[in-house]
Amino acid sequence: MRLKISHTTTYSYDAPVAYALQQLRLRPKSRPGQTVLRWDIDVEGGTKQALFEDEHANSVDLVSFLPQTTQVTIHSHGEVDVEDQKGIVGPQKSCVPLWLYQRPTPQTVAGEKVKKLLGTLEKTDDRLAQLHALSAHILASLPYSTEQTNVTLSAEDALGSGHGVCQDHAHVFLAAARSMDIPARYVSGYLMLQDSVDQTASHAWAEAHIDGLGWVGFDISNGISPDARYVRVATGLDYYSAAPIRGMRQGSGTEDLEVQIQVQQQ
Repeated sequence: MRLKISHTTTYSYDAPVAYALQQLRLRPKSRPGQTVLRWDIDVEGGTKQALFEDEHANSVDLVSFLPQTTQVTIHSHGEVDVEDQKGIVGPQKSCVPLWLYQRPTPQTVAGEKVKKLLGTLEKTDDRLAQLHALSAHILASLPYSTEQTNVTLSAEDALGSGHGVCQDHAHVFLAAARSMDIPARYVSGYLMLQDSVDQTASHAWAEAHIDGLGWVGFDISNGISPDARYVRVATGLDYYSAAPIRGMRQGSGTEDLEVQIQVQQQ
């Protein structure tokens, strides 16, 4: 399936920004089952300073704001051919050792709530079946809701809230899988919806490493493994290391953020 994607992020400020620097993880890479046909990133109000690959093999654009700007627009767009591989990505290829993906981060610590969730999960020696069951168990325990969209919530905080979005589901899955000694990582990317082209946020899911298969994806929010409607963009230990845009700025003015995304079959 060929997908056409347009992702526009606009930052507006009520006072000129003295200095700002951002890392963009908005550039998908060709991987097994995913071929990038074309991809461009345009920046208004800023300058692309460098393009590099981070430790997770993500493509990262470094962007600085123009001095005293009050608005910056980042437009990422292109076309990607995607095959349905039943969620199977394959072996680890970056320089990061698998054991690092078993290390908890502040967002993926397995506290009492995660351990309680695991305690009610039916045990099986089949790792793949166990992880599919975990995905379904998380969604049942943490129904999808956009009432809170704070990506800084930890897995424990998300479970305490009683509902969550895709980032929360991914963090809970990572915390649970890692506490089971299974390497797991966060994935940010795009999903073509069935009933809408326009979206206001990118998507997130999780991957776990299973002997004999390599990395396998689990979209907890939708209860499936990623298929030909999904485009993988970045991976990391949690949201922070795979976020589409992260950075810093100097100045005391307020920031207004607008995101417009379109994902459609070409």
